[in-house]
Amino acid sequence: MHHTVPPGARPLRKLGFLTIGLFDEADPRRGHESTLEIIELGEQLGFDSAWLRHRHLQYGISSPVAVLAAASQRTRRIELGTAVIPLGWENPLRLAEDLATVDILSGGRLNPGVSVGPPMHYDTVRSALYPDTADAEDFSFERVRRLLGFVRGEAATDFRGTEGFEVFSDRVQPRSPGLGDRMWYGGGSLRSARWAGENGMNFLTSSVVKAEPPEATRSEERQEEGAQGTPDFAAIQLSHIRQFRAHHPDGERARVSQGLVVIPTDSASAEQRARYEAYAAARLPRTAAPQGPGRLLFAPDLVGTAEEIAERLHAQVAFREVDEVAFALPFTFEHEDYVQILTDIATRLGPRLGWTGAQ
Repeated sequence: MHHTVPPGARPLRKLGFLTIGLFDEADPRRGHESTLEIIELGEQLGFDSAWLRHRHLQYGISSPVAVLAAASQRTRRIELGTAVIPLGWENPLRLAEDLATVDILSGGRLNPGVSVGPPMHYDTVRSALYPDTADAEDFSFERVRRLLGFVRGEAATDFRGTEGFEVFSDRVQPRSPGLGDRMWYGGGSLRSARWAGENGMNFLTSSVVKAEPPEATRSEERQEEGAQGTPDFAAIQLSHIRQFRAHHPDGERARVSQGLVVIPTDSASAEQRARYEAYAAARLPRTAAPQGPGRLLFAPDLVGTAEEIAERLHAQVAFREVDEVAFALPFTFEHEDYVQILTDIATRLGPRLGWTGAQ
């Protein structure tokens, strides 16, 4: 099936998907097993990458690095990513060891995505997480910089050499040399886009952005206001992508992956279609205006035939600037639903976006 990509749009080079890996508290193994099976299916369908969300003290994957270690032994080609590990919960040195280990086990397929800031509900969890250092913890970009340094081989100590029979390194071991180039920052603001660019990371942009006026000079970058004065999601996302690339050493070639929720219905049953449409409709009101004190703006979920979704994506200014995606699977669906959605994305939607399939 051959489809033409509209002028001005980049053909899709890398097709990925993102899942949260929900599970039942009474039977957590089943949910984790389902996630591993979905990743195996993704590889069979030719997806370039599979990404896991990260949830703490919830019924979703709390240890994506451990789950991806398991996935690395069940797959041989598909890239494996996290979107994203919130670093406020992590010790950067220990995390660097885990990431390098899984990267080596996978043969260099790991794409760690991270973000920074205080842990969610910090007031309720601080005494469990950082009983002695809660007020001293640094949740700024410096925490990401430390992780990047350790992953990229910066010294972690000034001690190295042999002590008795044991040999010590001054750098995190194992070393996985390519991993430093496969680190992603999950950002939703101009500030994080710029920081990620300046620090040579790749950039993950999702279905949530901060509603802030873009730093625009050229008229087509200016934020379009909708009829009710609502900021335009795609215009804001476009400003983040351009900000990132403007500050990245690779410029226009710097890697950006977009992660919207897409639900193609081509091979869905009538019952599935009705459920998908109800899911999207329930989430639509939050897309009408910026939400909460952070003024977060959500993109609508895209439900419809592959042809309809491709049309809507090609009409979106931010999508036209990227050639990699990690489409997010809805949180609360059944295993069979994910199989249908992934199959339609790979066989019907991907080709309409110019994707030729992983070799």
